[in-house]
Amino acid sequence: MKFVVIGIDGPEGQEKRGSLRPAHLERLEQMDLKGKVVMAGPFSDRSGSLIILEVDSVDEARAFMEGDPYVKNGVFERLEIRPFTQVFPRENTGS
Repeated sequence: MKFVVIGIDGPEGQEKRGSLRPAHLERLEQMDLKGKVVMAGPFSDRSGSLIILEVDSVDEARAFMEGDPYVKNGVFERLEIRPFTQVFPRENTGS
């Protein structure tokens, strides 16, 4: 199941990102190698980030995000996690 994660930066988010980025990306890389990251990146207006995860439950998505350096160290002031149904691009169903 897919979940959209929206991390909204706090007032010091941009200042904190630089030093925390390597650890943040390392965690995402580990999930990506397991095939669990559909897409991830920062908003171009510098207001936060979008992550789409393919995991079994909202609890798994939440647990992953709660361990993220951006969450633990206040880059993200607010975190939203929502279930997502992909329509396009159409997923390969094997037929």
